[in-house]
Parts: sequence; C-alpha cells; structure tokens
Amino acid sequence: MNKQLFVAICACTIGALTLTACGGTGVSSDDGVTLKLVAADYGDKASNSSTAYWKDVAQRFTAANPKIKVDVQVINWNDIDSQVKTMIQSGNVPDILQTGGYADKVADNLLYKADEVLSVQTQANLIGSFAKAGEVDGTQYGIPFVSSARAFFYNKSVFAKAGITEAPKSWDDLKAAAEKIKAKVPGVTPYALPLGPEEAQGESLIWELGNSGGFTDSEGKYTLNSKANIEAFSWLKSNLVEPGLTYANPATTDRKTAFADFAAGKTAMLNGHPSLIQMSKDGKVDYGVAPIPGKTGALRSTLGVADWMMAFKDNGHKDEVRTFLDFAYSKENTLKFDEMYNLMPVTKDTLQEMTGNGKHKDLEPFFRLLPNAVFYPLGDTAWDAVSSEIKKSGGTAVTDPAKVLGELQKKAEDTVSDQ
Repeated sequence: MNKQLFVAICACTIGALTLTACGGTGVSSDDGVTLKLVAADYGDKASNSSTAYWKDVAQRFTAANPKIKVDVQVINWNDIDSQVKTMIQSGNVPDILQTGGYADKVADNLLYKADEVLSVQTQANLIGSFAKAGEVDGTQYGIPFVSSARAFFYNKSVFAKAGITEAPKSWDDLKAAAEKIKAKVPGVTPYALPLGPEEAQGESLIWELGNSGGFTDSEGKYTLNSKANIEAFSWLKSNLVEPGLTYANPATTDRKTAFADFAAGKTAMLNGHPSLIQMSKDGKVDYGVAPIPGKTGALRSTLGVADWMMAFKDNGHKDEVRTFLDFAYSKENTLKFDEMYNLMPVTKDTLQEMTGNGKHKDLEPFFRLLPNAVFYPLGDTAWDAVSSEIKKSGGTAVTDPAKVLGELQKKAEDTVSDQ
C-alpha cells in the first residue's frame, strides 16, 4: 500500500495516512494537553491530501474534549519513515503515529500496548485477523488503520474471445485459460506475474499460500525454502514461465507495469488490489474479480496488507491518547477515510456498513476475503530486512527454485541470529 483520526502535534509522517502538525515534545499545562499526531499522506496531490481529513478530525475532537488539543503533521510516504526516525533520535517523539510498520518501534520499547490506549469496545471492534497481525510475541502493539487485500482480476472480453466461460479456480484451470488466450488472442499476455523488486514479496506469498506454504511456520520461524514453496515456484517455472504464458522475465517486472498492462487490455489475468478497479474502469476494461486460484481450488484466504497506528510512551499521555483513538476509530471517521481513498476497513462496524450499502459493490469480492486475510510476519523485527532480500532476488526463484529459496532462507536465519 503506498494511500484524521487522532490527536497529536507535530512529528513527521509515516506511510499511509495523513495529518498535519509541527514537531516537538508533547505539551501539558493547566490548559490541558496537546497531542502530537504524525500521519502518512494517502493523497497523490494537494487537492486530496490527508491533511484536511486529520485537521477536521482534530478540530471535532477538541470541540468535544476542550482539554486535549491535537497538533497534526502529515508527511508523504517517501519521507515519513526517515523523518520519524529523526524525530525519535532528537527526542521529538510524537504521541501518535500512523504509518506502514511498527515492529522496529516495539523492539526499541517505545510503544504502549494496544490495550493501554484503546477502550475495550474499540479493541473488540477491530477485525480479528488484522488485530492479530499487530502482535509481537502475543501482545498487540500495532493498531490497524486501513487495509487492502488481493483478489484475482480477469479481462472478460479476452476470456470471451478465447472461449473461456468462468474464472479459473485452480492452477490447472489458470494454465488452461492462459493456453487458450495465447492461442486465440495474440498480442495479449495471458497472466501477468510481477516478481520484480516492487512486489516480489507479495506475489511470492500469494502463490506459496496456494500450495499451503508461506514465509513462516506456526511458531514464526522462517520457512522460505519449504517443500511447499519450492513446489509453488517449480510449478510457475514449468507451467507459466517456460511455456511463455507470462512475461519473459518476471523477476524484473514490477506490479505497476502489470497493473498498467491490465488497465490497457494488454494482459488478461493477474492478482490485484482494489486500486486496480478504478484503473480498469479508466481503461474501459470489462473486468471481473474472483478469489485467487490455488493449487487445488480457489483460496478462502488472501494476502492482507495493513497500515498501522501506534502510540508512543515517551510523553506519558496514555489517557489522552486513548480518548483520541476511541474518537478516531468511530465509524463516522473510519468510513469517511476509507471511502475517500477507496481503501478497505479494519473495523467490524465499518466493514458491515460498507458491505451493506450498495455504494461499494465493486469491493464486495474483497470484503468477503478480508476476514481470512493472511499477513506478512509483521511482528518479527527481522521482517524488514528479510523482505528487502526477497524483493531483491526472490523473483529469480522461477529460474532455480531450490537454489534461490535456499539462499534466501540462509539470509533470513542469519538476520534473525544477528538480532
């Protein structure tokens, strides 16, 4: 995912939301407390910056809670991580941060536990799979803010030309559809397989899940070169790559290329997230969305992605932060933000609202998959480094699965042992 909800004052932004503010430590006085809120900007231009959203939330919150002011600072996704790091190093720690990850902050003992800054009602309203993904060693620190999920997109017009009557459910179905498309619709790439640096970790995990594999085992230990994972990449090599049913070099093909090709009618099938819906409409592509094909049948789960909220202990504003977060996570606020940026909810009441009002019909396939979403090992402090290695070389596993995945496993084990 690179796309106001609480009280805070300055700080740098973090990836995926929006807020506005200036820096400095939290302020307490006889007049009350000022919270520092730093958030990522989900807008792609000034006219849809997240700043306006967070300022509105902060103003309405303070109107209802005059003793607590919120200083909002919204930072673009490219700069938020580095700016927040500088804030922390200089002692200018925000009270609340919304960005893309939280585990490194937990490792440095900077954060409140989720149950310290959320009421029982707000915590219970979080979708269970997302709340679980916010845990480190069984304790939740990361508070999901917005989410996205993956589903299978296909071009209905291309399918019709190729004589395909329904979306594939299994890998064999997908291969058969790709063969028909290659034979009957020349010039169209049957399946877009983006295993380049932008998306290698996502596309890899989707295919591994299709064979009951994944990045870690039930105990959280890395299993990058498991038998199931090697089998998944071996299937891709033999059934899609070598027969020319996907890009000639998936390991150098990024997601943005695959999405653009689908929206231009140049590829017929791929795994995508909700942003591809509008891209497809803009490109006048007659698209369909279905569960992701697995080895033996359609997956009941999907890859889930979330951006996170977290609360820092440094300024000691636990009670004020809890009051703000309960306000920010109300249905009114979360629904507004999700609709503003076409994102998926992380709270049960907002999911129910978006599922039940006909405005979001295009997202219904994702809504059905969301409660069973599977996540990256976000709570592992080694994940950022491991993910970086997967992005750099994971895509080449379609040429030599056992060798490449074995090397990645060794790097993952070395990273864990170094911590």
